[in-house]
Formats: sequence, structure tokens, C-alpha cells
Amino acid sequence: MPGVALLIFGWCRLMVTNSQIIQILENISELLEVKGENIFKSRSYLNAARSIKFLTEEVADLAAQDRLKEIPGVGEAIAKKLQELVATGRLEFYENLKAEFPPGINSLLAIRGI
Repeated sequence: MPGVALLIFGWCRLMVTNSQIIQILENISELLEVKGENIFKSRSYLNAARSIKFLTEEVADLAAQDRLKEIPGVGEAIAKKLQELVATGRLEFYENLKAEFPPGINSLLAIRGI
């Protein structure tokens, strides 16, 4: 299926699209900023998300070809996280980061002006 990374685990199919990856990277950026992390770390996730918006290829395809670091703004650390996300459908770093905040924080951050 073009445009979608498919992973098959038994009977379950897991799809990770570029738009889902972009959303996760943007959420990480916002959560790191709220947490008070180094602004450059927060922006690195946002820059990677912006670069992925303009890709003509799927991140999963680039991961399969070991080409993630060809994406502008994606270095070793973010490439490893993208590889995990594409391979497993989840990102432990993101799950742990979300766990540091009350449930629904991403919905709250989506409101303009907050």
C-alpha cells in the first residue's frame, strides 16, 4: 500500500504514516518546551517534523533503506527514534515523556494561545 508503512504482528496490522510521525514529533517538541528542556532540543524535533512534511517518500521507506539521516534536521538521536517508531508503531521516549504530564495535555496544547 503506497504512502503507508505496514507492519504485521500476527493478525494485527500496524500503519505508521508520515502525518502520524509529524504529529508525534510536534507533540514531543511541545512537551519538551513545556517541561523547560533546552530550546534547541525542542526545536530539533520541530525541525525534523517540518522536513518530513515536504518529503516525497515515506519515512518507513527511508528507514528500510537506512537513509533517515538524509532528512534535513534528522541526526543520530532522532533517526534512532524514527527507526523505533516505524519498526514498532510506538516510541518509548514519547510514551515516557507523556507520562510526566497529566492526561490530555496534548489537547490542551492544541488550543491556540496556550
